[in-house]
Amino acid sequence: TDTRTLVHKTIAGVEERELGLDKNNHDFFLTKQHSPLLLDPMPNLYASRDPFASIGSGGASIHRMKNTVRARETIFAETIFKHHPDFMDTTLYYNRDDNYSIEGGDVQVLCSNVLGIGISERTEPRAITRLAQRVFNDANNTIDTVLAFDIPSFRSFMHLDTVMTRVDVDKFAVHDEIMSDARVFEIKAGSNHHDPKITEVSLPLEKVLEKYLKIDRVTLLKAGNGERIAGQREQWSDGVNTLCVRPGTIIVYDRNFVTNQVFREAGLNVIEIPCSELIRGRSGPHCMSMALEREW
Repeated sequence: TDTRTLVHKTIAGVEERELGLDKNNHDFFLTKQHSPLLLDPMPNLYASRDPFASIGSGGASIHRMKNTVRARETIFAETIFKHHPDFMDTTLYYNRDDNYSIEGGDVQVLCSNVLGIGISERTEPRAITRLAQRVFNDANNTIDTVLAFDIPSFRSFMHLDTVMTRVDVDKFAVHDEIMSDARVFEIKAGSNHHDPKITEVSLPLEKVLEKYLKIDRVTLLKAGNGERIAGQREQWSDGVNTLCVRPGTIIVYDRNFVTNQVFREAGLNVIEIPCSELIRGRSGPHCMSMALEREW
């Protein structure tokens, strides 16, 4: 089997009929119930941000996924970073066999020295501190601060990028929940190179972003224009999960018409894409992308 076919079948799954097995001679097929799939597919792999994240200058983290159904996705990332000639020298700050779960939708590089990570339904605090300390210990990395955003642990707020994404130099798309309920913690390198120093930041969200990103004024653009029903509906359909391809230009789903109008009125260049099928997997434009290189 050639490599392309192997990768395809690993992603799409393998059905029993494809192997031409004689059911009469295999006890497996005599069980009362079994799936026609001998190898399950990976239905969430199109959310390519979650299995790994590119961090700082030449570094990356390969994640331990929260749910077993997604665990195999990181095998591809691990294989690429270990064997591909363009990536095999990449410094890895986290590995798929680490003890605590973390997913890429919670990891946002906010600027050249600040990394934002969500404490969420899928990312544990211990994973954040372990990742942070490894980043701090890398002399070649410019990240010196990690901001941990403690967001509600609900299915609809799966990752940080479902409630906050950056859409311009001084603008962020947000959902009301992160403004009212989220706590923010500053993580800095510890003196002993093992235990990072953690301090809660008692400031409103926009003030936190202004302080650490060194911006005079940050504008928060609310999902659904701050209206409760519209905000909840369009947050569920990834209205905040925007992909900023350059400052002020974002890719969004066309169905989030209230939130998209908020973006336009703020002066953003809004590129809408259809999403009737994509939205079924609960992944937005930000989820389905992963920057490998960044310019500051």
